[in-house]
Amino acid sequence: MAPRRRIGEFELIARYFAPLARDFPGAGGLKSDNAVFSADPRRDLVVKTDMVVSGVHFLPDERPQTIAAKALRVCLSDLAAGGATPHAYQLALALPSDWKESWIAAFARGLAVDQRRYGVSLSGGDTVVTPGPLSVSITAFGKVARGRAMRRDRARAGDELWVTGTIGDGALGLLAARGRLKGITPRQGAMLEGRYRLPQPRCALGVRLPGIATASADVSDGLLADAGHVADASGLAVVVEREAIPLSAAARTALTVESKLWAAVLGGGDDYELVLAVPRRKRAALRAAADASGIDVTRIGHFTHGAGVQLMIDGRAAPLPRKGYVHF
Repeated sequence: MAPRRRIGEFELIARYFAPLARDFPGAGGLKSDNAVFSADPRRDLVVKTDMVVSGVHFLPDERPQTIAAKALRVCLSDLAAGGATPHAYQLALALPSDWKESWIAAFARGLAVDQRRYGVSLSGGDTVVTPGPLSVSITAFGKVARGRAMRRDRARAGDELWVTGTIGDGALGLLAARGRLKGITPRQGAMLEGRYRLPQPRCALGVRLPGIATASADVSDGLLADAGHVADASGLAVVVEREAIPLSAAARTALTVESKLWAAVLGGGDDYELVLAVPRRKRAALRAAADASGIDVTRIGHFTHGAGVQLMIDGRAAPLPRKGYVHF
C-alpha cells in the first residue's frame, strides 16, 4: 500500500483550524494572514502573528540585531498589506539551552531600533528555553479606520495586478549568502543579501491603500504563490506577465548568467513586497499614493474569471515553475 500523502499547510489550515474560526467574522475564514477586531467606533485593529525559526527563516549564524528586525518586520509587512498603521506587538522567544545574556542584549537593541523606526512598542509576551532551535514569534497590532482593513478575498474580475518594489531579491539573496550565486559583483551580492536578511515592509504605502486596492497580500511565500492566494480567496484566476515583473539590476545580472533562476525569482519568496488588486480606474490614485510614499509600483498582470495562476512569457502561456515556498 502506498504511503498516505501528508497534507500541505493551506489544506491543514482549511481542514482543522478554519472550522475553529467560523464564529469569528474578523478571522475571514483564515483565508487572509490578518485578523480584524473592532477597537472603537472609529477604528479596527488588524492583528498578525508570525514566527521565524533558525535555519528556516534566517541563517543560523545571523546577528541577533538582524534576527530581531526581521522577526518584527515580517509582521509589519502583513499589517501594510492590511492597510494598517503599526501600533504595538507582543514577543514570544524560545531560546536554545546555550543562550547568552550578550545575545539577548543585542537582540533587544535590534528591537529598540525598529520600534523607533516604525512607531511600535512591546506590549507583552513570553520567554522559554527549548532543546530545539531558536524561534521568535511576534504578534503585531495595527490600526485602521473602521471597516477599511484590506483582505485577500475582495479582488474582482478585471482588477489589475500590481506589485511594489522589485521581485526575486530575497530568494537570490539567500543564494548569495550561501555562495551559490554566479556572475554577480560583490556589491550586487551584498545588496541581495541585505534584501534577504532585512526586509523593508511597505508601511508608508500600505496605510494609503484602503479605497484604492480591492485586495492585497505581501510576498512572503513567492510572487506566484501570493498572487495566487489573492486569486483563490477571491474566487478568481490571476494572469502574471513575466516580462513586466520589476527586477533589480543585480537580479537581472544573475538571470542573464543563469536563466533557471527565474524559478527562484517567481517562487522563492522573502521579498516582503505587496501584491495588489487595483481597479483600472484607480491607477492614478495608486501612482499618487506610491509617489507620496517613495515606493515604486508596477502593473504585472490582471485578475479574471476562472481559477489558478497563469504565467505568460512574451504573450504566451508558459508552464509554472514552483509557485512558492511550502513548509509542509
